[in-house]
Parts: sequence; C-alpha cells; structure tokens
Amino acid sequence: MEEAAKAMEAMHVQEEVQEVSAEPRGSDVRIETATRTGKTDLATRRLEQQQTTSDGQMSKSALKKLAAKEAKAQKKAERSGKRGQQAQLITQPPEDDPVKDRYGDTGLIRSQEVSGRTWDRIEQLDAKSEGKEVLLRCRLQTSRGKGKSAFLVLRQGCATVQAVLFVDDVNVSKTMVKYATQIPKESILDVGGLVSIPESPIQSCSQSEVEIAVRSIRCVSRADPLPFELSDAVRPEMVTEEEAEEGQQFARVNQDTRLDNRFIDLRTPANQAIFRIQSGVCALFRESLMSQKFVEIHTPKLIGGASEGGASVFKLEYMSDYPSLKQPACLAQSPQLYKQMAICADLEKVFEIGPVFRAENSFTHRHLCEFTGLDMEMQINEHYFEVLDVLDNLFVTMFDGLNERFAPELTAVQQQYPFEPLEYLRPSLRLTFEEGIKMLQDAGFDVDPLGDLSTETERELGRLVKDKYKTDFYMLHRYPMAARPFYTMPTADDPRYTCSFDIFIRGEEIISGAQRIHDPKLLAERAEACGIEIDTIASYIDSFRYGAPPHGGCGVGLERVVMLFLGLNNIRKTSMFPRDPKRLAP
Repeated sequence: MEEAAKAMEAMHVQEEVQEVSAEPRGSDVRIETATRTGKTDLATRRLEQQQTTSDGQMSKSALKKLAAKEAKAQKKAERSGKRGQQAQLITQPPEDDPVKDRYGDTGLIRSQEVSGRTWDRIEQLDAKSEGKEVLLRCRLQTSRGKGKSAFLVLRQGCATVQAVLFVDDVNVSKTMVKYATQIPKESILDVGGLVSIPESPIQSCSQSEVEIAVRSIRCVSRADPLPFELSDAVRPEMVTEEEAEEGQQFARVNQDTRLDNRFIDLRTPANQAIFRIQSGVCALFRESLMSQKFVEIHTPKLIGGASEGGASVFKLEYMSDYPSLKQPACLAQSPQLYKQMAICADLEKVFEIGPVFRAENSFTHRHLCEFTGLDMEMQINEHYFEVLDVLDNLFVTMFDGLNERFAPELTAVQQQYPFEPLEYLRPSLRLTFEEGIKMLQDAGFDVDPLGDLSTETERELGRLVKDKYKTDFYMLHRYPMAARPFYTMPTADDPRYTCSFDIFIRGEEIISGAQRIHDPKLLAERAEACGIEIDTIASYIDSFRYGAPPHGGCGVGLERVVMLFLGLNNIRKTSMFPRDPKRLAP
C-alpha cells in the first residue's frame, strides 16, 4: 500500500510538472523560471519534499541540485539584465561604435554657434535631386525597424519623404538603427543623407520618387506621448462614417479634443494646407486692391460706444485701475466708422485686414466671437455698382490665384475633406433682392419681401442659383431698409430699399456691403431711428460735416471665405485658435 501511494504521488508530480511546462520549452526551464520569479508552485514543493531526509533536512544531492539551479537562475538574471540595459533608451552612441559621430541627441540649442550649414526643403526633392547630399530639419512622422534596417517617414509641413538606414558599419551601425527606431514620433530631427531613387514609388509620401539614404541622424527635441494619434486625426471623415456603417472599430478625434490640443492638430496635412490657403487669401486680397491704388490702414480695436447698431458688443472698463481716467469702452465690431473717416480724409481707397469682435451667443457652424475681417472702402462717382465691379474683379482674381498657386494644398484638403471645386462666372452673377425673393417664391417658399433672408432661405436660394446659373458665387443687391445698418444709403426711387449688397459662396453669405450715408443730417436721423445714442458716435457724424465724398465698401469674413471655398462644414476648421461663446483657450 505504501509503494502504491508513492507511485500515485509520483504520477501527480509528473502531471503537475508537465502542466507547468505546457509551452514547448521543457519542464526544467519552466521550474527554473518559477524559482527565479519567486512563484514556486506545488509541483516544485513536492519534488523538494521527496529529496529531504527524515529529520527535515535536504540531502546532499538535493542541495547540489538546488545550488546548481540557483547558479543557473543567477546567470539567466544577469543575461536578462544585460538585455534590459541594451533595451534602455539610447540618446548617445557608445564609445566603441565606429559611426558614433553620426548620431545622438544634440542637446539644447542655445545659439552657441553659426556653423554655416544649409538645411534643405523636403518639397524641393525630386528625381533630379538623385545623388545630392541633403540636411533636413524635420519631424519624425513614423518609424519602423526591421532586423538591421529602419524605415522612417520625415515631414516638413505638408511634405513627406522616406528615409532608410541599413547596417554596414561604415555609415550605419546596428546601434544607430536602434537609436533611430527609439525616437518618439513627432520629435524634431536633423537628418543628413543622400537622395536616391527607390525601386518603386513610395506611395505613402508626398515625395514618392525619392528616398533618403541616411548618413547622420540627430534628435533636436524629443516629443512626449501624444494626446491622440495623428494617424487618427488625418482620417477622412467620409471613411470613418463608412466604417461606422459597417460596424468596424475605429478611432476618431472629436472637435473639442482637436481644439484643446490645436498645436498638435494643426500638424495634419489638411490643416497645414488650410492655413496656407488662408494666408493666400489675405495675400491675394492685398495684391488685388493695392494694384488698384488702395491704401492699407490700421484702425483702433478699443473704442467708446458700439461701432454697429443691433449687434452685441464686448464691453469693458477702459483704464479701470485709474479712477480719474476710467470710462466705459468696447471691442470694435467693425472698422466701418474709421474706414469712412479715412475716405473723408481724402485717402480715396482704403482696406484693412484685422480682428473683429462680436459678442453673439451663436453656436452655429459659421459664427465666431472673434474673426479676421477683410474690409475695404472707396470713393464712388455715381453708383455703388462701382464697388461691385472692384469686388467682382477681386474675387475672380482670388479664386484663380488660389487654384493656380495652391494646387498641392487643395489636394491635401481634398484627401481628408472631399469637396467639389468652386464654380464661378466671368463676370460674376448679379441679382436684385427682389429677383432672389421671386426665385424663392416660385420654388414654393414663403418669404417676407421686405425682411432679411434666414440662413435656410439663403441656402435654398444658393441651390436655386446653382441649378439655374451654374455658379456657386453670386451677388445679391438692393436689400430692404429693415435688413441693413443705420449708415446704409436708402435708394432714390424707393425708400423701402437700400444701395446695399451681400455676396454668397455655396449659398452662404461672405460679404455685407453698401453705399454709405455721407450726409450728416440723414446719418443722424438714421442713427436715432435705429436706437443709437448720437453722443456715442458724435465724432463719426462730425467727420461728414466738412465735405464728404460719396463712398461705399464692405466687410468680408476671412475664415468664412476659406471655409466655403474649400466646402468645409465648420468655421472652426478655418480659425487657427477659434473663439466662440464657450472657448477662450488655447
């Protein structure tokens, strides 16, 4: 019976040892691993019990075996420690590396030297650059190690290029490859190398015809872990919607997360393109008007009183820390009054690009509390159509210029936010407000012929105009008096209407303008009718008492122009750091 019990015990031990050794590496390794990690299991304890003497002490053979196991475990621990040290972050090359002068972190750049080196631009690299030695200051977009090689994607703005490292111990060592693959994504690098032609085009990079054979790589600034993956932020919205319909799992960066981390969100190719296009709109606006002898001006944004009637203002106490100087003030809603004063000062044609502030509790896709205004004002000889002529030429020139100068950027936006190219006529379409109302009424819409258009009726009119005239850009003029500011000139033939206009892109307003009242008596009457205290605009009215030429102009919202030209669905995409009723940061 005793022998049978011992046999059964041995069988249990063998089964338990086999259970511990389920993976195909042998039972000894598994037991040693358990001993090394302090996780001795039941099978090990039973084997040890069998090797003890009757007085509880281990036999000599058992002690030898245990000592051997401990020595073996210690050696493995030492090897593991060495592997752990090798896996530690490499920031500087080891002294015995034959290419140690080719890689490593630069340390903090503090204007210590002027080396005379020249840095190159990724977007300028093409097949003609083959064999050229280049130095790039860039971001690391992605990295991938494979054996004794590494593949990096380097980025400058919208432009990307692949860089490759292959171990040869002449230009690239194994540790250099490890260094490159350990650098965090979005870190700033200095990469030197030779331009070469890959066996096949690198479709994932903008510079698909070439790649960089890396000869040196240094990290200038290491990036911390990102709040979201840029690969998620660049995913086209249309793709994510399709994935959702198919029930697939995907990551999507929502608008608030993007805006909270805008300095990272702006790195995406689409955002890089959007704000280069926005810069182009300002440049083309300025170029076109200056070519027509306009003068750029800069007007105050701190004013006493409200610059426009009917709109909300940001109020503040001016010089609030000095009781004797303290007075109420507000942020300018428009440079309108100052543009007109400039015309009265004989500048004849003026424009301004500057901030505009509106304290409107609007959470729509097209309203902001602060935006950039593109404003112009000019003398007219007979008719406000002279202003429309300037604007017609300005916007056709602008649209042509954007299409010609920013083709790569338009493609980058198109890849993430697909849109139909803007259609426009030469000359631009002009309709009276009454004609627009009739088109809406004929289509079955109930609209007030002497009221302003709602956002929805503007969109519907835009669709009707597109169907009939094949244009996304048009001018609607001669608005009703009830829909315009106090300084708008009434029409001579019908006091219910004004010498005014709005301009639309894709059914949404981008411009509001008019001929201004230049007679001080009529101006005061209109201000009182709109509930504006004359004292608050006395200097404005007085500017017309000493001879004022007939004049007109308009204000354009920069962000809205870019949004609609690109067919985007939210103005926050075209505001670098948007301000709406709830957002004041970053």
